[in-house]
Amino acid sequence: MTIDAAARERLRILFIAKNALWDGELHPEDGNHALYHREMRQVLEGLGLNLVIADRFEVLFENPEIDFVFPLLNRAGFFNSEMLCPLLCERKGIPYLGASPILRGLADDKHLAKRAARAADVPTAPWAIFRRGAPVDLSAVPPATRYVVKPNASSASWGVNDATDLASVERAVADVHALGHDAIVEPFLQGSDVEVPVITVRGEPTILPMMIFRQADPSHLRTYREKRDLVDRSQKYSLDPFENADMAARIADLTRKAWNEYRPFDYGRFEFRVNEDTGEITFLELNLNCNLWSQKVFGRAAALAGWSQPELIETILAESLARHGLMAR
Repeated sequence: MTIDAAARERLRILFIAKNALWDGELHPEDGNHALYHREMRQVLEGLGLNLVIADRFEVLFENPEIDFVFPLLNRAGFFNSEMLCPLLCERKGIPYLGASPILRGLADDKHLAKRAARAADVPTAPWAIFRRGAPVDLSAVPPATRYVVKPNASSASWGVNDATDLASVERAVADVHALGHDAIVEPFLQGSDVEVPVITVRGEPTILPMMIFRQADPSHLRTYREKRDLVDRSQKYSLDPFENADMAARIADLTRKAWNEYRPFDYGRFEFRVNEDTGEITFLELNLNCNLWSQKVFGRAAALAGWSQPELIETILAESLARHGLMAR
């Protein structure tokens, strides 16, 4: 899909991201996320849009005189910050890319997303949720020999820990709570992560080619610093096309079951843990405001589909503008 010339001229679009004004290389904390935001700004500028650029929420407390918001400001340094930008847009009555605040919250809360998956008959590993400030009842922890403990609303494995018994689970939960977040605990699953990029086109969710983070060591727990390219991870895993046709078909069916809870949304990445030796497929999580960088899942999947990065971004943006009545499909 393309944005018509009249819409390009008429609409004033705000691009808001933490690193929207970044012109350097890897950020010392955000790593390649800064490169991603820089690339997105350059793509939007290249589309010839009437663009306003900001890197802080305060612009939406004022009267920015804009018609639409392209938000990538998620992890803003406080609990549940991913919901603030769409909430501020709703407060001002400004249409925006993505999904509504309540759907963003449902998706970003891993515990609630797992409950929704289970209700849709999508298999997910057993888990326990420990909300900050509530009692930590370790009897809720499912039996396992190894656990993953992480913030319940984290992204890119920020704050992830592993544990091997209830005592280490308790310490890891306390560490997550000390960071100001709820903690989710689940068994560690052997295998690799299959990423399912989904965009909405003409009102219907559409699956782009799936990708797999194939791990050299299926028992390795990927870290935030690896995902942000702040350490060398080249020998640990690679991002490859997922070419197991039988498993891909099963994953696609599960994704279609899962996404009905979140419609309407403009784009999202559904994540499954797969064990190619046993054929087991397990839902992990989803992100409705996920990374669109050309070097990550969405950009690589779009290239496999024969799209350039600007074509991917324009299609997603054009669909959202049409959904909000700002241009015709």
